[in-house]
Amino acid sequence: MRVYLERTGGFAGMSKTTKVDTTAIPQETAKQLPQLLQDSDFYNLPDYIDSSSPKPDSFFYRLTVENNGETHTVSVGESAVPNNLKPLIEWVNTAAVSQNLS
Repeated sequence: MRVYLERTGGFAGMSKTTKVDTTAIPQETAKQLPQLLQDSDFYNLPDYIDSSSPKPDSFFYRLTVENNGETHTVSVGESAVPNNLKPLIEWVNTAAVSQNLS
């Protein structure tokens, strides 16, 4: 399974893309991903989530999961990230940093 997280925006308008391939990280870390996907209801989230009151200089996330030939992408403004999606975003960042994959 592969997960891509693109973060754009912010004060400087910088873009950062992070990729995690579960075959390239420790099995203990990789086995957390299916549970996070289930807990976030990721595959049932809409393609686009935004806040009715976006904040200036906030981040925008595009999270893509590829699994067994299937792909699902969710794009979400920082102020609209659902609480159930935050642990998944944090996991991608942590898994990538710990393996120097970002």
